[in-house]
Amino acid sequence: MQTPQWRDVVRRDLFGPSPDPRDRPYRLVIRVFLVVLKAFGFRFDVRGAEHLPRHGGAVIASNHVSYFDFTYLELAALPQHRLVRFMAKASVFDNRFAGPAMRAMQHIPVDRTAGVAAFDEAVRALAGGQVVGVFPEATISSSFTVQDLKAGAARMAVQAGVPVVPAALWGGHRVATKNRRVVLRRGVPVTVLLGEPVVPEPGEKTQSVLRRTRAAMEALLEEAQRSYPDSPAGEDDRWWLPAHLGGTAPTPEQARELDIHDVRGTAAAVRRSPVEQVRHVLGSLVSRRRRGR
Repeated sequence: MQTPQWRDVVRRDLFGPSPDPRDRPYRLVIRVFLVVLKAFGFRFDVRGAEHLPRHGGAVIASNHVSYFDFTYLELAALPQHRLVRFMAKASVFDNRFAGPAMRAMQHIPVDRTAGVAAFDEAVRALAGGQVVGVFPEATISSSFTVQDLKAGAARMAVQAGVPVVPAALWGGHRVATKNRRVVLRRGVPVTVLLGEPVVPEPGEKTQSVLRRTRAAMEALLEEAQRSYPDSPAGEDDRWWLPAHLGGTAPTPEQARELDIHDVRGTAAAVRRSPVEQVRHVLGSLVSRRRRGR
């Protein structure tokens, strides 16, 4: 386990010897996140970064358990000096704060009712040598297991002629995940695993690539959960473990029902004003401190 260091924040070679000037906003955001991760003492176990090609297009397909999964995957890409263009729901780009940043970082907005434009943009990015990050479950999994995958990640890899790099994330959901308050606790371990590329074979169909990708993601997630250094502090702290590991998270069958509106893009959005957003985060911190007394 490693904790981000202050020297990482200011390293000149963090993004390689000659980073693209157009990516200055993205690089600034990453350095800011490194400051936050260092300040809260996050501990990272990143394995398999060498599986991400140093040059050329690639799709990273990962499970999804936390609101900050984008950040953790980007950290795993840094050793190869790659920046990941994530596909994210269009509503994020409509946010007055997040929207300009997402566009400056060249992430790809996805309108779930009309996804052709996003798919075409992603294929163009891949053909141009970019790394595109996808959460093919289409939402955070309430069961913390790999749920049914959308075929888009595999289809764009086949069309662009690039590999799929399977990934697994574990631990970040203890800080921020859906249907729970944000708790910025210190010293949380986060595991990030990248697996061997799934390379579409000549003439291979999308569904075959998708099956191989899902199998790899499941194996990586199993390894991440098995090797995770923390255990629940008590019975009331078992919420972050999946049911098959003795946790109280919903079963995969229950999660499909809970997540169906998120996957379809029909969930009612909870809109907060900037003041309400600040109060929401501060309320989480105050609540945590009171429980720790």
